[in-house]
Amino acid sequence: MARMIRDAKLETRTGRDGLKVRHDPYFRLIERGLYLGYRKKANAPGSWIVRRYGDGKYTTENLRSADDRLVIADDYSDADDTTVLSFAQAQARIIAKRPGEPAAVKNENYTVENAMEDYFKWLEGEGKSADAIEDARYRYEASIKPKLGSLKIEKELTAEKIRSWRDALAKSAPRLRTKEGEKQQHREVPEDETPEQAEDRIRARRASTNRVWTMLRAALNHAFNEKKISRADEWRRVKPFKGVDKSRARYLSIAEAKRLINVCETDFRALVQGALVTGARYGQLRKAVVANFNPDAGTLRTSTRKGDGTEKEHYITLNKEGVAFFRQMCAGRTGSELIFIKDDGSAWQKSQQDRRMEEACKQAKITPPLGFHQLRHTWASHAVMNGTPLLVVAKNLGHADTRMVEKHYGHLAPSFVADAIRAGAPTFNIKADKRVVSIT
Repeated sequence: MARMIRDAKLETRTGRDGLKVRHDPYFRLIERGLYLGYRKKANAPGSWIVRRYGDGKYTTENLRSADDRLVIADDYSDADDTTVLSFAQAQARIIAKRPGEPAAVKNENYTVENAMEDYFKWLEGEGKSADAIEDARYRYEASIKPKLGSLKIEKELTAEKIRSWRDALAKSAPRLRTKEGEKQQHREVPEDETPEQAEDRIRARRASTNRVWTMLRAALNHAFNEKKISRADEWRRVKPFKGVDKSRARYLSIAEAKRLINVCETDFRALVQGALVTGARYGQLRKAVVANFNPDAGTLRTSTRKGDGTEKEHYITLNKEGVAFFRQMCAGRTGSELIFIKDDGSAWQKSQQDRRMEEACKQAKITPPLGFHQLRHTWASHAVMNGTPLLVVAKNLGHADTRMVEKHYGHLAPSFVADAIRAGAPTFNIKADKRVVSIT
């Protein structure tokens, strides 16, 4: 018998008894394109329904015995595997009678590593960018392969093992860039960490784990859809962590941004300034060439490679300070030259900003340190607080609509509510202590 799909609402009499009476069946996915349904009736045993997908459409029918009698559930009578079926027996019946396409191959030696390699090959064929595939492979090698890579999916990959791996990964310390051949380094938790910082750290780690789990789940689903394996019930019972994408968009004050600029080495300082005046991502800046800057229009053309391999272009409009900065950076240089280069004349490579940013934050006394991406948040936050409409900020950041901007920066925008509160909320004549002043 095929491995039974579990469903607390359908597999027992007690579970089915708690369902509401209705004509529409309660369906459960058994395998790709095949569903088992239960139609709850009043004062009578329910019936089993089968729904199949084929030739571009769904067909639904009552489950019947070999002599064409209606099959009912074992709500009141014991299952006899003929006309009275349990949830497990109904599953076995519809799988055995499934018409059309051949069943998936039960490959007992097909491992998680096999599934990931097939998935990477599929991504290449779909036009996924080389950088994206390289990043996905790194995540697999670092976070999935050590614990799950050798497991045989059909026999050994259970929901319990996946949850155990997921939870352990979420609790582990973030990896730091380490020279090849050396012991892997991890980020240490600061001794003076505040509760708010601890909450942010845990949330960020769970969000990172969700991204790894999403990739693994995509590879397993791809293997199932390609019929490399015959079951998908175990990993589909494992859910990602909830409520971990609600990050606080940290940004620098103007004073902090000035301190950061002042402590940076010359080549990295230019990158930091470029990010602060544009809101562009590190990847966009390191690939920008002189020809991307239009001094007449006051714009910088940038591009972002999407998941399907295509490139999306958009133009960042610069203010006077930004135009002056890029005029200076591009002066006397040919259009094909990179705008931002290192002191030795070489190009900035992927992830080379991380360690520089951490060191600069330490010297500028910015605690906890921010990543380079927070310079993008800094530009957007100050633009919104200065009254720039959210739609304008979204377009300049390259977003198709305002959803991301509203999520991260909407609370900073001037609003009717804020104006009304500041004008009408009560005051209590509380005097500030003039001996206490802020040091910026």
